[in-house]
Amino acid sequence: MNEVLKKYEDRMKKSLAALEDGFSGLRTGRASAALFDKIRVDAYGTKTPIKELANISIPEARLVVIQPWDKALIGEIEKAIRTSELSLNPSNDGKVIRIIIPPLTGDRRKELVKQAKGEAEQARVAVRNIRRDGNEEFKKLCKDGGITEDEEGKSSAELQKLTDRYIGSIDKAAKDKEKEILEV
Repeated sequence: MNEVLKKYEDRMKKSLAALEDGFSGLRTGRASAALFDKIRVDAYGTKTPIKELANISIPEARLVVIQPWDKALIGEIEKAIRTSELSLNPSNDGKVIRIIIPPLTGDRRKELVKQAKGEAEQARVAVRNIRRDGNEEFKKLCKDGGITEDEEGKSSAELQKLTDRYIGSIDKAAKDKEKEILEV
């Protein structure tokens, strides 16, 4: 029975990890290399992540410096950043790309908080769906004679504890991200 619970816990862990990954791409008022994780650059005939084409450094709180390993890609990297949904305006000097992260407006902060809350709710729904799948599997095992009704009840209770723990983690991650976004 533990292996079945473990399977569902692993799925819940993946939902939480996906949420945290999604949060890393939400722009706050501070510079972060994670902002560029989802941006793909047309390089050598394929869409490649920036971090595989350049060194990304954060010398100051509101400045990102991207230094391509191949200087011929500087224009493509700049174009990919400019056309991304981050609304950033990169500039290059032929060797490096500099991006000044402007402070967020009040309206933009509200939009980002709303987006973060939406992503958190999707993660909660995913965890609840995993719980439902687990409970259905326990009922099927009980019906097929694989486990007793008592074991089904205990397993469902354990699964509920896991669900509560992961939803708590999602809520904490959402609160932390909201605080980070609203920080001036």
